Amino acid sequence: MLNKVKQFIERHHLLDISQKYLVALSGGADSVCLLLMLKELGYELEAVHCNFKLRGEESYRDEAFVKQLCDEQQIDLHLIHFDTKTYASLHKVSIEMAARELRYNYFEQLRKDLGCAGICVAHHEDDTVETILMNILRGTGLRGLTGIKPCNGHILRPLLCISRRNIETWLEGKGQTYVTDSTNLEADILRNKLRLQVIPLLNQISPSAKTNILKTARHISEATVVYEKSINDTLAQILKNDTISIEQLCQEPSPESILYEWLNPKGFSSQTIESISDSLDQLQSGREWTSSTHQLTIHRGQLVAEPLFSALPTLQIPETGIYHYNGTEKYHIRNVEGKLVLFDHQSACLDAEKLRFPLTIRPVLTGDRFQPFGMKGTRLVSDFLTDTHLNIFEKRRTLVICDARGNIVWLVGHRPDHRFCVTDSTKNTIVISIEKLK
Repeated sequence: MLNKVKQFIERHHLLDISQKYLVALSGGADSVCLLLMLKELGYELEAVHCNFKLRGEESYRDEAFVKQLCDEQQIDLHLIHFDTKTYASLHKVSIEMAARELRYNYFEQLRKDLGCAGICVAHHEDDTVETILMNILRGTGLRGLTGIKPCNGHILRPLLCISRRNIETWLEGKGQTYVTDSTNLEADILRNKLRLQVIPLLNQISPSAKTNILKTARHISEATVVYEKSINDTLAQILKNDTISIEQLCQEPSPESILYEWLNPKGFSSQTIESISDSLDQLQSGREWTSSTHQLTIHRGQLVAEPLFSALPTLQIPETGIYHYNGTEKYHIRNVEGKLVLFDHQSACLDAEKLRFPLTIRPVLTGDRFQPFGMKGTRLVSDFLTDTHLNIFEKRRTLVICDARGNIVWLVGHRPDHRFCVTDSTKNTIVISIEKLK
């Protein structure tokens, strides 16, 4: 079995004998097996144990066990205690999620501090089967059927090629003890129910159930390689600046798959993506969807996605000078003698005698009106922006500059107000220019 693990590590290029690795050591059979196997294979190791203070005396029993084991094996051990319940309450997450976030955040920080190449965790074949079944019950996408990956960033899983029974048999042959987490014996959470009730029933129905599930996962993993290449090639052709033509999308064999690969990493749920896909030919311009990180809209026959942005601030400008706005732009405001006209959208030239400081930079408000340069009479800013064919997100990011009386003197990046522009009689020009910050 040691050779099987060795070959698995080599096949997936998981570990380098010249590097040092952290081993997540709970004290259970899986992690004890992982620690001892990697040591026998000659890897330089340090162990890390987390006490989440969730199981009373049992938590301290586990801690004492891993201390003794590491002393016996002459392996450095790093211990940490977490107040998991308080963390879960403060972050409004489940206890299970709190424990996961705490341990993996700590693992990664420790890995960096020690200069380790990776963090080895003891997931095995049975964990893969449980994960696949969990994903099916939750309504997984294609990747959810491939199970647990041998490598995910710095998280390494060298035991995915062996089963829980293999692990216990190997430890028994070495006379090595381990501890048992009593909560794993209670059919309370979904994973435990699958492990203790569903998988044994599947094995009764078909003795090769677990083997066949793993075989199917391997086949799907291979198919996923082809799927991902096809999707990525398609996205490279039809996705421009996070914008996709609905007409082009509908011509593809599977619009929903393309939408999923584009939008799911941006936080949109499978249900939302399915809903969008089912109504592509009925979507109205201006329709919006929001995820935790991104927003999506329909504009002129295109789906447009971009990161969420917070409400834009208001900035008062008391006099000429240089002003930073929202960390993204720098406004240069200067007084030039005589008449000056610059023909670009990033500058406005205004008659100094007509302006009253302080000026104000702010986002567009409902009901804002101005007289666009070259036009007679005022217009709603919203109507002017509609005529420029901006999408709804671009409109929300549009700014105006007002004078002390509240008059809009420049619709930033578009038009100055005709009433404040320079004329042949202008004696001094206020020039406002924008510099984009990287």
